[in-house]
Amino acid sequence: MAHYDAIVIGGGLVGSAIAYGLARAGVKAALLDEGDVAFRASRGNFGLVWVQSKGDGAPHYQRWTRQSADQWPALADELVTKTGIAVGHHRPGGLHLCLDEAELEGRHAMMERMRTQSGNFGFDYRMLDRRELADLLPGLGPTVVGASWTPYDGHANPLNLLHALHKGFVEKGGHYLPNSTVTGASAAPGDFRVRAGGGEIGAAKIVLAAGLGNAALAPRFGLSAPVRPLKGQILVTERVREVLPLPLTTIRQTGEGTIMLGDSQEDVGFDTSQRPAVMRTIARRAVLAFPWLRDLQIVRAWSALRVMPPDGLPIYDQSERFPGAFTANCHSGVTLAGAHANLFASMVAAGMLDPTLEPFSARRLDVPAAV
Repeated sequence: MAHYDAIVIGGGLVGSAIAYGLARAGVKAALLDEGDVAFRASRGNFGLVWVQSKGDGAPHYQRWTRQSADQWPALADELVTKTGIAVGHHRPGGLHLCLDEAELEGRHAMMERMRTQSGNFGFDYRMLDRRELADLLPGLGPTVVGASWTPYDGHANPLNLLHALHKGFVEKGGHYLPNSTVTGASAAPGDFRVRAGGGEIGAAKIVLAAGLGNAALAPRFGLSAPVRPLKGQILVTERVREVLPLPLTTIRQTGEGTIMLGDSQEDVGFDTSQRPAVMRTIARRAVLAFPWLRDLQIVRAWSALRVMPPDGLPIYDQSERFPGAFTANCHSGVTLAGAHANLFASMVAAGMLDPTLEPFSARRLDVPAAV
């Protein structure tokens, strides 16, 4: 039986970022990747590195997201230097468009709440009127009345990021084990055994980063990961010259010139089929924002399943029953890649999560039912 310092279960963006950070820290790590048979949120990711909508009512989430966005430039530079793969990270700030006065008023109120909740940490934002937006975004539709902007937001190429993390992990001595569906596991403090891919491996530490698969895996290690699927659909246009200088919440232009349109939030279980009615809604709102989009061909469309905790916030935990077992669960694998590779992985390597992650524990969800 092969033995490692740490096993990471889950080869998507969350697991790969953590595994990369562990290998970079000199930890002998194995990364178990179920492969394309998994409900892999990574392959359907919209690609935003997004801060401005994260953490209303949860300032710890706002801080964690900001920290991750701040880690992104160094991570992107490191990955292209070490692997030769450019992950397409740009941080020009981001916009959330509002299509009527009620939307704009509600958005302004939310942004101001987040500024107040941030305390000394601070939260910079601006509300832009239509005139300012029209100068920034040519071809703006007549229904757009304003937008919120923060300097923290950006975007990246999710598939290049996943490829770079895998390659970087292996080049730093990590053991990548593809097509490895977990078929069995045993846990004892500092001694974990996993059966997968026809063999068994062991380690003193284990990280559960298997997305929706964590719901079933976590109890085996004295952990809880009550995550559920939430479907999102995305449309992609043909390539055009650069027309969008910065990303928007539901519209962004990729480095290749295509324009991605999103997104939906559909509570339909594990159904990954595409629904024309939802696609029409996505297209309609996009055309209201930019009428010229109606002249572009849609060349690709897909749906994918987000990994959604009950309250929408990440779950990070370490097992009290089986010390050495950790779990990471979130629906923002791109945004939080910087934090996972540079911060969370270091905590796992040290054997203890930082107290600042305590508010993300699944224990917050253990609220007794009302009688």
